[in-house]
Amino acid sequence: MQIDWAALGSVFGVSLVVTVALVALFTLGITGLSRRERAAAQGESAALAVTGAYVCFAACAAAVAYGISLIVA
Repeated sequence: MQIDWAALGSVFGVSLVVTVALVALFTLGITGLSRRERAAAQGESAALAVTGAYVCFAACAAAVAYGISLIVA
């Protein structure tokens, strides 16, 4: 049995980049929701922050669904 180290490294690199990107997206979503709470406490509107948070969460869900579809297929 021979291990293709280049392919293994490529898979590791891609998975690392995707993991960091998903964590960053989720963090942006949480930040948007916390800005909504801050704006509500001050009596302001934070519609753009909430919309951005929902977009980030939707992108995370889409990436996870795509990953699951790759595993199942």
